[in-house]
Amino acid sequence: MIRLDNISKQHGHQILFIDASMGIQKGEKVGLVGPNGAGKTTLFRMITGEDKPDDGLVTIDPGMTIGYFSQDVGEMSGQSAVRAVMDGVGPVSALISEMASLEAAMVDPDQVDQMDALVERYGEVQHRFEELDGYALDARAREVLAGLSFSQERMDGDVGQLSGGWKMRVALARILLMRPDGMLLDEPSNHLDLESLIWLEAFLKDYEGALLMTSHDRAFMNRIIGKVVEIDGGSLTTYSGDLDFYDQQRALSEKQRQAQFERQQAMLAKEIKFIERFKARASHAAQVQSRVKKLDKIERVEPPRRRQSVQFEFRSPPRSGDDVASLKNVHKGYGQQPIYAGLDFQLRRKERWCVLGANGAGKSTLLKLVAGATGPDEGTVNVGANVRLGYFAQHAMDLLDGDNTVFETLDAEFPHAGQGALRTLAGCFGFSGDDVEKPCRVLSGGEKARLVMAIMLFDPPNFLVLDEPTNHLDMATKEMLVEALREFEGTMLFVSHDRHFLAALSNRVLELTPEGVHVYGGGYTEYVARTGQEAPGLHPGG
Repeated sequence: MIRLDNISKQHGHQILFIDASMGIQKGEKVGLVGPNGAGKTTLFRMITGEDKPDDGLVTIDPGMTIGYFSQDVGEMSGQSAVRAVMDGVGPVSALISEMASLEAAMVDPDQVDQMDALVERYGEVQHRFEELDGYALDARAREVLAGLSFSQERMDGDVGQLSGGWKMRVALARILLMRPDGMLLDEPSNHLDLESLIWLEAFLKDYEGALLMTSHDRAFMNRIIGKVVEIDGGSLTTYSGDLDFYDQQRALSEKQRQAQFERQQAMLAKEIKFIERFKARASHAAQVQSRVKKLDKIERVEPPRRRQSVQFEFRSPPRSGDDVASLKNVHKGYGQQPIYAGLDFQLRRKERWCVLGANGAGKSTLLKLVAGATGPDEGTVNVGANVRLGYFAQHAMDLLDGDNTVFETLDAEFPHAGQGALRTLAGCFGFSGDDVEKPCRVLSGGEKARLVMAIMLFDPPNFLVLDEPTNHLDMATKEMLVEALREFEGTMLFVSHDRHFLAALSNRVLELTPEGVHVYGGGYTEYVARTGQEAPGLHPGG
């Protein structure tokens, strides 16, 4: 269906691909992996024809339709979300536009003399619309948007009024509604809450076309893909199986490559030693010459490229009192919308609460109340003795000074830390070498999130309040964060849509539902086992 044969591609001085090949068949679901900047987006663009390889061939089966979801969402305003989604489905959207303009013309007093022609044309367009199952399309578009957590009100509202994250969902819904023969999905799991993520997972499992996707969400990828294509050092390597199998295979081949490299190095050292020892002796001239020739002909084994994995170790935070935070009879609402009515909630030292709830249930509001970023309408919120609170929220990234570099930002926060310590800290959070000289205004969402996290964790608080801390983080940084937080000795209250993060770090669950608040004594894994669902509001098993 899709084939790339011996493709080479260079951007400026950066070589992305050298004689690289891969293929995807109908029904195959493939995960694309590789470090940031390795060329994943370029690969997608070459398949869609937006970009061309410098050398080699990209072949797509004749007549094959391809839907491409990227993080770069175009302008969408002046129409409803449902209409914007249906717009992506070819001829039907043109008929909808014509029907709308005919309806407007039929009620326009200036066009009354053309009424017979307008009515006739409207009948023809409506007939064609019915033939293409246009009315069912509206229902299907609404079903997809509902799966991505849109309310009816949001579906029918102006798409231009939506935030960037919701516009992303509209762009994703457009591709899903198309049901093309092939789908290229670049980070479809970004900006989705847990319920939408689980719905999307089920949708993609049932999808019968060819799927190539990237995602920083390990659990999401693992449940969908049956094959991994890795971009590394200009080549494409295909592995059968999911990400866990790929990790094992990659580790095994690295180990074999290292052993091969070491054997060859030992052999070369021995030969070179012989040459050095006997090169001045005439009696050994022939042997020396033959060994020199032999060495020239040997194809050198390259050592495996080491993936840079960095570890971040917490300093021990000061110990807090046993009562970390308490909410008593808290009432909170926005306008006419009540969120909490009489909430009582107690956090004790070393508890790690994950907060679950559908969109609008009040997860972020709870974190803001505890962090003091908003106050209750009634009731009290108290933070205990000796509690040092660190609050990570999405808006924290907007507070960075755009003119300061990464290093200047860290230096301003920790003027007494010393350059070495700050460079090590920056390296742990993915800023190596010249990256520390980047001004904050040019940083991506992921880089900003990592910088804010580095500032918060360098001199750690003993109570972490984290609102979607893994948004924008790549798998390696996320894994580093999980490992670091496992060792954290303080208390945690967090919201996340990443199931690996939830399972690895929680030991309590607070579930917010329309029926009320439920508390579960174990972590997220126990919650799933006990309720039979991965998120509130889902039917058991789904």
